[in-house]
Amino acid sequence: MENLDFFLKGRTAIIIAHRLSTVKNADQIIALKNGKVVEIGSHDELIKLRGYYYNLVKSQLVLN
Repeated sequence: MENLDFFLKGRTAIIIAHRLSTVKNADQIIALKNGKVVEIGSHDELIKLRGYYYNLVKSQLVLN
């Protein structure tokens, strides 16, 4: 992850990921459900909402 952070510093990038740890440090996360945007925000903002993204993170932590 550190290598990716270094590479992307000062750049705009679109990252599509299944592992939520990959996008945790992103400025903005767009959570999609069935191809539709359901939430937008930073990791911390989306966790505080306790919505769709929160449940994805929670289930990924339980499974790992």
